[in-house]
Formats: sequence, C-alpha cells, structure tokens
Amino acid sequence: MSETLTMAKALNRGMRRALQADPKVLLAGEDIGKLGGVFRITEGLQAEFGENRVIDSPLAESGIIGTAVGLAMRGYRPVVEIQFDGFVFPGFSQLVTQVARLHMRTGGQQAMPIVVRIPFGGGIGSIEHHSESPETYFAHTPGLKVVAPSNPNDAYWMIQQAIQSEDPVVFLEPKRRYHSKGQVNFTAKPAPMHQAHIARYGTDATLLAYGPMVQTCLDAAAVAAEEGTSLEVVDLRTLSPLDWVTIESSVRRTKRAVVVHEAQRTLGLGSEIAAKLHEDLFYVMESPVMRVTGYDMVYPPAAVENEFLPDVDRILDTVDRSLAY
Repeated sequence: MSETLTMAKALNRGMRRALQADPKVLLAGEDIGKLGGVFRITEGLQAEFGENRVIDSPLAESGIIGTAVGLAMRGYRPVVEIQFDGFVFPGFSQLVTQVARLHMRTGGQQAMPIVVRIPFGGGIGSIEHHSESPETYFAHTPGLKVVAPSNPNDAYWMIQQAIQSEDPVVFLEPKRRYHSKGQVNFTAKPAPMHQAHIARYGTDATLLAYGPMVQTCLDAAAVAAEEGTSLEVVDLRTLSPLDWVTIESSVRRTKRAVVVHEAQRTLGLGSEIAAKLHEDLFYVMESPVMRVTGYDMVYPPAAVENEFLPDVDRILDTVDRSLAY
C-alpha cells in the first residue's frame, strides 16, 4: 500500500506509528504539542497520545537533551526536537559529552536510544540561526549516528529505524523539502538506515549528495541528460557511518565524483569523501574529486541566500570542469 505524502506528513506518520508500537517512545520539544511544532511535523500527536507522551518542553535545548539522557537511562526512547538547526548549540555539550559517550563509558551496559530531530539547511528565506548546516560537528563525533532523508518515503521509514536504534541518532530533516511530495510505500521492506541509495543511474560522473541537495542534483542530472551527459546521483542518506561500498562502487563505474552540500566548504563532509576516494581510487578516477558547497562565511541574509546555496548551474559548471580533465 502506498500514498502520496509531503515529507512533513511522512515524518508525522512515522512517529505516530512508532508511538503506537511502543509505549516507551516519547516526543519532547519546544511547541511540539499543542502547536504541533513550528513546521507542524508533530501536529495532532499530543491530542492522540496525551501530554505525557508528546511533551511541550521549556525553551532550553540543554535541558531537552539532558532530560532525554535521563529518560533513556530509565528505559524510554525519547525523540526530541530542536526547533531550528542554529538552536542546537546550547545543547551541544550534552550531545557530545554525554549522549555520544555513555554507551562506551558504561562498558556497553547503558544504551542511549535517543533521536535528536533537527530541521537543517537553508532555502526558506529565514533569519539568522534558522538556516544552518551543523552536520559535520556531529558526524565527527564518535558515538553519534547521523542521517538525513531526502524524500518522504525515506523520512517515513528512517525516523522509525532511528527510534528503534540502541544508539543515539542525530536525525537531520531538510526543512526546505518538508512540503515536497512523493510516494510512501507503507508495506515494502525499507532499506537499512545506514545504506546509501542510487537515486539515478549514469555513466559519465557521480554526484554525491544528501538531504536537500539530492533533489538539486537530480534536477542537474536531468538538464545534463538533455545535453548528452549521463550523471549518476547517489543519495548518501547516512553521514555517519558513510556507506563507502555504495559510494566507491558508483565512482568506480563513472570514474569521476562531485560532492554537493549546503554546508561551508572547508572541513565539510565533502572534504572527507574526497580524501577517502583519493586514497582508495586514485588510479581509477580520471579527474580529481570536486566539490560544490556553501561558501566559507556566516550564512547570509535571506535576500541573498540563493547566491550562497549550490544550484543547478554551479553543479553543471563543476561537472564540466571534471569532464575536461
């Protein structure tokens, strides 16, 4: 059975199913209850499951994540929302010094089944602290899993897989794709959460992307096809751990790779991917790995954010430079 849903509705359905399946699943966050969250992702869930399971928290990110640690220690599976990406930093210490380390610190005796939902990325014309890309901070932290769905079907299944995980998961939601529609298959077996997906097959070069940039890469591949260039698009889906088997298999076929992400260029995820591909496939690739990213600056005002974000033209220009080698 399948249905066309927006990503927002798919996330809502996924959390509803998790709440129904396990009474130990709790949701908490700022305004997620009566309001349903600023993006209405949790709309209707408090009315259905009650205020003890869908909790309107104080405006305190450190307190939200710290409380989730205590709940996890008591056998619950908390799913906490950080209202905007730029608001996660007051809770950063809790995430990297407690959530990420407690499993190891207790010799494996204490699981940390916590999901931290973070709407991330730009493209919505918002103000400062509302359009950040903090994924590399968390992907760099041992003990945290980091995932980023790009479409409604993945959003529906991956939120449930994250909730079922015994490890803490930073769940990045591309906010500019919340209203994008797609088919959600409610019965098919989902792919493993930490497995990349080839969203479009091609032969001339591989575009590697995640979250909001996957659709942008698919748009670029469609334009390139009209010009006779065949681009493969790999949706990473998981940023920690990265699915190197799928990534390297694709690049072995096409012999060229372009990494695309919104986050700033220096020490972004593209740097790690490029380094690993050069180490492993140096004698296979026919050009260096290239990157299309945000710029090394504070996220700009909304009026000029389109100049900051990677777009189809920047991607195709970089592909041309790769093919010119």
